[in-house]
Amino acid sequence: MSTYDMVTIPPIGKHTSTIIFFHGLGESGSIWADLLTKLRKPNTKIICPSATKIPLTLNKGFAIPAWFDVSTLNKDAPENESDILRTVDNIHTILDEELAKTRLPPKKLLLGGFSQGGALALYAALTYHRPLAGILIMSCWIPLHKTFPDAATNNTNIPIFQCHGTEDPVIPYVWGTRTSEILKEFTTKSQFTSYEGLLHHTNEKELADVKAFIHKILT
Repeated sequence: MSTYDMVTIPPIGKHTSTIIFFHGLGESGSIWADLLTKLRKPNTKIICPSATKIPLTLNKGFAIPAWFDVSTLNKDAPENESDILRTVDNIHTILDEELAKTRLPPKKLLLGGFSQGGALALYAALTYHRPLAGILIMSCWIPLHKTFPDAATNNTNIPIFQCHGTEDPVIPYVWGTRTSEILKEFTTKSQFTSYEGLLHHTNEKELADVKAFIHKILT
């Protein structure tokens, strides 16, 4: 059973699909639940888990909500593989529980996230044992990138919508382009969309594109 606090927005009418979305460092699920409610189809449930507070090396050891520890945002820095994989196992449990509880086909479940949450969603989806509807990742990177393509055990042929601002000062745009290049080496339906001048947040154009992707994938 998942240990995370969950913000859940029930569907309006018959439940036909679910979006599970993971927030960025220092955030909570409520922020994205409110936003995604405006972008979803009425019959889509929204689930936004909230990460627990952990001592973050990047934050000089002070505890903030985070999915796994990060020491630096430099592209060549070592990653905490055991911490990432432990969290991914927790995410797989969330997916299993949602599918068991709702009896939805896995192809009706969309996984997504922003920043660190996007990195988590991407890795979790590519290593999940059942085929999902798609992957939505915003302002993020591919974690443990040197383990791919071998690490990808599934979901390499589903739609992946990747968004990134060209002026992102937190997760640099080059991380987004490099992630896109890596994904194109072993996935077949990945789309990278850049947003001129966008920093490490969203804008109306990006949200409109996200809404269009959600409505296209969760038919």
